Amino acid sequence: MYKNVLIGVGLYLIAHIGTWFQLNSQFFSKWAKDHWILITCTFSIPIGLLFVYGTKYMADGFDGMLWPGRILGFSIGTLVFGIFTYLIMNEPISLKTSVLLGLCVLIILIQVLWK
Repeated sequence: MYKNVLIGVGLYLIAHIGTWFQLNSQFFSKWAKDHWILITCTFSIPIGLLFVYGTKYMADGFDGMLWPGRILGFSIGTLVFGIFTYLIMNEPISLKTSVLLGLCVLIILIQVLWK
């Protein structure tokens, strides 16, 4: 179980990082802003495949159930967005955002550890 879940988490993590750059590089790179169609076409298929395989591994890891992987994917995406937006875009993390990111971590722990 945990091996498939860990592989799924890794694939989701890479996919969400790619998604962050696909959607947000236009705000810090003139080249990306000028070539958004190329970025969209280049990133979409690999990111889609990462999500498809991540979902497969999550479902395998959770005995065929889809909800656990969906909840983990949402939480991973929210954490990636928060971290990368802070590190690259220098947007501060407010107290409210900190609480929400903490809740994402709690959701991940509950989903993985609660039997």
